[in-house]
Amino acid sequence: MTAYEAELVVSGRDFAADGVLALTLRHPLGEQLPSWEPGAHIDVVLGPELERQYSLCGDPADHTAWRIAVLREPDGRGGSAHVHEELGEGDKVRVRGPRNHFRLEPAPRYRFVAGGIGITPILPMLAAAEAAGAEWTLLYGGRTRQSIAFTEELGRYGDRVTVAPQDETGLLDLASVLDDLPEGTLVYCCGPGPLLDAVEERCPAPVLRVERFQPKVQQGGENGEFEVELAQSGRTVTVAPDVSVLDAVRAAGVEVLFSCTEGTCGTCETDVLDGVPDHRDSVLTAEERAGGETMMICVSRCRGKRLVLDL
Repeated sequence: MTAYEAELVVSGRDFAADGVLALTLRHPLGEQLPSWEPGAHIDVVLGPELERQYSLCGDPADHTAWRIAVLREPDGRGGSAHVHEELGEGDKVRVRGPRNHFRLEPAPRYRFVAGGIGITPILPMLAAAEAAGAEWTLLYGGRTRQSIAFTEELGRYGDRVTVAPQDETGLLDLASVLDDLPEGTLVYCCGPGPLLDAVEERCPAPVLRVERFQPKVQQGGENGEFEVELAQSGRTVTVAPDVSVLDAVRAAGVEVLFSCTEGTCGTCETDVLDGVPDHRDSVLTAEERAGGETMMICVSRCRGKRLVLDL
């Protein structure tokens, strides 16, 4: 299915915290936007070779507007600076999506852990958990109280939300929320890599769901040469040791959607019809990897000599 793509207009612009800019995007003709579920993100095309993914953090029931929030990163690659400095109210920006690899699964209780801008996909999850009558708590950390976004919005949940600025309380007390989890609890975590690594070390894998903004270091196999058969186009391409499947396919003239090229956004996810992928992404769960039904062709390779992809 072709992803939704359109030019949207910035209809609102306000700061959710120091360095965190929230944007409201609407269709310029007032058309409704595609539906989405908590955990979804969109691709935002900021310019040639400048495309970023941002989680939707508004109300899924509002089909007239999408809200994203962007942390200004002084040492970033230019995306956040462009959003903060160049996108004003009334400006148009091209978007694609939404996509979701971080869905909120039904459960009687949840433990949410967020660090910094990692609160964005968690926000609509809290509202969904509340509406479902689930028991939940949120542990939310950031560098300083002033840098922690959406605290006023979170205030309506009372003591179920624990805000922990690092300069006041130190590192998040993960043991307080992750040790001795009641049966049926699911844990959702998003934030910087060290936080996710710490949660993964402490939390049993079957109950944990994470979303990474930066790629996780992967232990893949060797970068050997292999062939990829493209089932739709009837072509076969050779993937050299120093070339990604994505680059090999594009060099053969086959157009595919892609964005981050780091295995974090899920844009290039492709169905695998035959062969065993060597997964090196930071998106798929352990169960999805074991199933081998899809792969991220920007980073993942082949465990063997041949793959058949639905391209």
